[in-house]
Amino acid sequence: MIKLSKKGGQNVKKFNWKKIVAPIIMLLIGLLGGLIGAFILLTAAGISFTNTTSTGIKTAKTVYSNTTDTTKAVKKVQNAVVSVINYQEGSSSDSLNNLYGHIFGGGDNSDSSQEKSKDSDGLQVAGEGSGVIYKKDGKEAYIVTNNHVVDGAKKLEIMLSDGSKITGDLVGKDTYSDLAVVKVSSDKISTVAEFADSNSLTVGEKAIAIGSPLGTEYANSVTEGIVSSLSRTVTMQNDNGETVSTNAIQTDAAINPGNSGGALINIEGQVIGINSSKISSTSAVAGSAVEGMGFAIPSNDVVEIINQLEKNGKVTRPALGISMVDLSNLSSSATSKLDLPDDVKSGVVVGSVQKGMPADGKLQENDVITEIDGKEVSSKTDIQTNLYSHSIGDTIKVTFYRGKDKKTEELKLTKSTEDLSD
Repeated sequence: MIKLSKKGGQNVKKFNWKKIVAPIIMLLIGLLGGLIGAFILLTAAGISFTNTTSTGIKTAKTVYSNTTDTTKAVKKVQNAVVSVINYQEGSSSDSLNNLYGHIFGGGDNSDSSQEKSKDSDGLQVAGEGSGVIYKKDGKEAYIVTNNHVVDGAKKLEIMLSDGSKITGDLVGKDTYSDLAVVKVSSDKISTVAEFADSNSLTVGEKAIAIGSPLGTEYANSVTEGIVSSLSRTVTMQNDNGETVSTNAIQTDAAINPGNSGGALINIEGQVIGINSSKISSTSAVAGSAVEGMGFAIPSNDVVEIINQLEKNGKVTRPALGISMVDLSNLSSSATSKLDLPDDVKSGVVVGSVQKGMPADGKLQENDVITEIDGKEVSSKTDIQTNLYSHSIGDTIKVTFYRGKDKKTEELKLTKSTEDLSD
């Protein structure tokens, strides 16, 4: 018997849409979730999606960390590095132009440029260098720079890292070390540099130079390299025309005119040296150019000098009263006349002895100094370094050869470099 539906038709099975739609929806949700997850991962990896429609190419908004040990070191000390501007009387435009060209590698010979460089007192910019703020004491702050940066200045102007300018007063300078100290008002000073122990440096460690290469236009420029060598002997003429040999750190960090007086720092942002000079050419090979050879005064030497300059305005150094020449610089014929033992290959030869000085009656011409206080001496720099580490009144032991005879004498340092005859 066939039953009739209430509507009068046959009994029909209903279609279950949920069994088909539900899996499709789950599939779509899973696909969408996967796309969102992939987008998040790609964005986190620094990959961005840019619009390259007909409107043009857009820059990618790459996300990455740009903070390194170098940037941290620079940030720590950068505001303590300043520009030092040397103003002098412009009596001769030609001579000023020549000096300007020497400092900057070129110059403008036009009268208008000279007029623009004049200040309200009629002084002209004679040169620009760098400096490092190392101390803030009440209303005053102190800056170390090179002596050759401030030499001859009638007025000193300091440009801070924010571009503002303040007047600087010369506290003291030293031609031998090529260092000078300048005093400024501390009102705008917020950052001072910290000195590292330069005796702890290692060849190959990072070295970062901060300064004003080519002047204030490029103030607070940063270059990076390594410590190329320690205890290099750099011989140069000071402002008095004297040939002096100084101890220096060698670096391949780019150092250019204007960097003089700026900071050479380590990876901790501590000052390891004050940039002083650069070798740009050599006579060893005629016409050869040199790059990557810059020199800085070691921080330990800097601290010793600036403490004296702050206190006395000058550096008083003991003197022996002798003229000297390195044994290694003598010809073989001249060396043979000294009649030294065969195993004596290095030392410093006494050229002459000044009367009334500590060496008088103790040393004589042609003596060859090999040790001071038990430390080996092989160059004039070694003697200067040892001697200048002592104070007036100290006594030193000098070991030397007089012919084949080895002798030791005690010399009391009663005289200073100011007592030396011209």
